[in-house]
Amino acid sequence: MKYFLKIEVSLKPGHSNPEGETAANLLKELGYQVDSVDVSKVYTILLKAKDKQEAEIKGIEMCNRLLANPTKDNYTIIIEEQ
Repeated sequence: MKYFLKIEVSLKPGHSNPEGETAANLLKELGYQVDSVDVSKVYTILLKAKDKQEAEIKGIEMCNRLLANPTKDNYTIIIEEQ
């Protein structure tokens, strides 16, 4: 069975986010009343797994092994059956 995983990786609170700070400053220069900008990465993955539980386990493994740094990142996984 195939599953579509949407994995969003974002910084944990308290970690510096220079890309978000730069975007916020530039938006302010353009006249937008922006307080802050948070930047995150979204991975979309089509995965083969026997069931939704296995797809979730594989998604967690991918995050822990490659996609996210557990010291500074949080992640969420959304799974849809294809």
